[in-house]
Amino acid sequence: MKISKAVFSGSSTRVNEKPSKRLPEFAFIGRSNVGKSSLINALCRQGKLAHTSSTPGKTQLVNHFEINESWYLVDLPGYGYAKMSKQSRKNLGDIISNYINESEELQLLFVLLDCRHPLQKIDLSFITELGEKEVPFAIIYTKGDKLGKSVLQGRVEENAKQLLEYWEELPPTFVSSSETGAGREEILSYIESILTEKNRR
Repeated sequence: MKISKAVFSGSSTRVNEKPSKRLPEFAFIGRSNVGKSSLINALCRQGKLAHTSSTPGKTQLVNHFEINESWYLVDLPGYGYAKMSKQSRKNLGDIISNYINESEELQLLFVLLDCRHPLQKIDLSFITELGEKEVPFAIIYTKGDKLGKSVLQGRVEENAKQLLEYWEELPPTFVSSSETGAGREEILSYIESILTEKNRR
């Protein structure tokens, strides 16, 4: 898939506030500072489409970006940022839950994991909840350029083994790097295949 146009369409905190134009949605989420905004910018090849920051917890709204006038890339707030107040974490949790549970246009949720760290308890909890609610999702390992090839492969396999304790089958998994562009074509091709299948139906 070639992205020829990527435009910011609006921010919201509830599903009834999102852009009125209804298009298929592909959302991105992960722990704070997982490299989500950098990945979104790399996918769209626009350096400042999604706001990147070294300060975790910067994204606090659901941000819609219209891609090629045919689908939305949705940037969700990060979860698990410990330095926020309890109330702020609850508010973000409510925003995330409302979108994931209520958006009828959501086709797939990409859950981002930092490949440098083992699977965190909060990630496992979030992924398990998606399964219980039957939310379709895929996993993207970010910052793939930060580890050597064998260490990276070992980390992915180790996490897969842990996930298989809860799942009979693993979701689609990608390894990406916003620095080198690794994984970009595979992720976009996967989105394209879902859109093609949807149009066929």
